[in-house]
Amino acid sequence: MRVILFGATGMIGQGVLRECLLDPRVENVLSIGRKAIGVSHAKFREIVHTDLLDYSAIAPQLIGFDACFFCLGVTSAGTDPAQYERITYGIPLAAAQTLVRTSANMTFVYVSGAGTDSSERGRTRWARVKGQAENAILRLGFRATYMFRPGFIQPLHGIRSRTKSYRVFYTLTAPILPVLRLIVPSSILTTEQIARAMITVAEVGAPKQILESADIFLLSQMKR
Repeated sequence: MRVILFGATGMIGQGVLRECLLDPRVENVLSIGRKAIGVSHAKFREIVHTDLLDYSAIAPQLIGFDACFFCLGVTSAGTDPAQYERITYGIPLAAAQTLVRTSANMTFVYVSGAGTDSSERGRTRWARVKGQAENAILRLGFRATYMFRPGFIQPLHGIRSRTKSYRVFYTLTAPILPVLRLIVPSSILTTEQIARAMITVAEVGAPKQILESADIFLLSQMKR
């Protein structure tokens, strides 16, 4: 399959890129972002595009793809509300609206998060904004659309979060993570598991569109 990836420099995006390059089911990966990430691989290509709210200039290069893994995001903590809405709602919707015109037969996977508010009426702003983004993308009419809602994520293979507070948290919890994963394996996902689950839903689909941590865990265990 031919894959478009947004957010390749983030913690989840790094994991997705790694697994896509390793997985024989993925023929090639196109990364779209504001800066070059400097990866050199036969299956990898990137487009440096500064305006992530307008893709008209590169739309002709986005034809005929099989899947989009949208992993770009930002923490709501310390982020200006308008900026958070632009990144969490405006950018993914602009990308999806372009791709539904250029590659409508693709599978679109959007990473939101545990606690996302599908009703769009809850008290928590970040959850409402993510719910708005999910609902807007689900209405667009791709061949298949899935919302990934992971909770706790363990980075593997040297991947690190760009958020300092998250890096500190992962360092402090690292010693107990193996035990927690034995007790509640479907509640603590790794970057590798999330990536494998994305590739699987792009290939064979899933029984429902909104996938929580337990659903993602089960999909990640499916044999290639």
